[in-house]
Amino acid sequence: MKAWKLHGINDIRFGEAEYPVPKDDEVLVKVKAAGICGSDIPRIYETGAHQMPLIPGHEFSGEVRDIGKDVSEKWIGKRVGVFPLIPCGKCPMCRQKKYEMCRDYDYLGSRRDGAFAEYVAVPEWNLLELPENVSFEQAAMLEPMAVAVHAARRGTDGFSIPKDAAIAVCGLGTIGSFVIMFLREAGYKNIFAIGNHGHQRDRIKVFGVEEDNFCNAETTDAEEWLAEKTDDLKVYFECVGKNETAALGIKSAGASGRVVMVGNPYSGMSFDRDTYWRILRNELTVLGSWNSSFQHEEDDDWHYALNRIADGRITPVAMISHRLRLENLKEGTRMMRDKSGGYGKMVVVENGKF
Repeated sequence: MKAWKLHGINDIRFGEAEYPVPKDDEVLVKVKAAGICGSDIPRIYETGAHQMPLIPGHEFSGEVRDIGKDVSEKWIGKRVGVFPLIPCGKCPMCRQKKYEMCRDYDYLGSRRDGAFAEYVAVPEWNLLELPENVSFEQAAMLEPMAVAVHAARRGTDGFSIPKDAAIAVCGLGTIGSFVIMFLREAGYKNIFAIGNHGHQRDRIKVFGVEEDNFCNAETTDAEEWLAEKTDDLKVYFECVGKNETAALGIKSAGASGRVVMVGNPYSGMSFDRDTYWRILRNELTVLGSWNSSFQHEEDDDWHYALNRIADGRITPVAMISHRLRLENLKEGTRMMRDKSGGYGKMVVVENGKF
């Protein structure tokens, strides 16, 4: 089969790869759509993967083509989304069904071969059957959508805080944009969006955020802008992973406000004395948000996202800016690496066109 294999840092090659054979508890998935995640970029170009050579790609959907001997035949031909984290099932977190915090997990696309290929072997446990009205493109975005749902629900106590609460989202990449999308779907209208590209203004307008509620931090002092917009910011979502954007949330949050840390850190994180004082004096709650819940239950983050796609309440295709063929994937990763041009979500599909 054809696949992109990461042999070393900045050494990813397209070519023939060994056809995966599913183990007893696995299925073989024909990849129909795969998203390029922001975390794939440093993995490919800066840090490498946990083991190499490795086929990256963890945001994907497809069709089950073969099964292992312990897998039900009902899966053959099924359209599926895939939870990429493979929990150990034994650690304290797994025993509490908090699989996203497993202490000894495996992971498709970073610890074992993933979806930047024609086929991938997946444990049956990780499959999520798709309704007929959910496309492969939509399902390939379930992973970042579920991450956004997880963050949004943590920051709002399961969407239970007042709907007129002032909320800021800093960082308008895929996750931050989806956080806004789910907040809007839950009924929150008083949302302030902070990005660093002018084209992001047009994207959030599609989600129903007013143009005046967008701040381009490249040209505007975001702290002053937020202070002018509200003196009682209830929740701040940090979706960047930098000291300055984390500090911005702590400085901007109102008394008893919440700062939700979502973005993966770019480097070491530290707060100066005055920023730390803000946490104490304003009795702020600082929350971490990690991955997403997948428990084969209707209320987990994955089912929450899937059900809203199926009901037409969420339209993730609005995020897609580029549809690529598998052989053109590298052009997409380079664009994301170099931050060249205006792009949203890049998805590899069979009939893609770069």
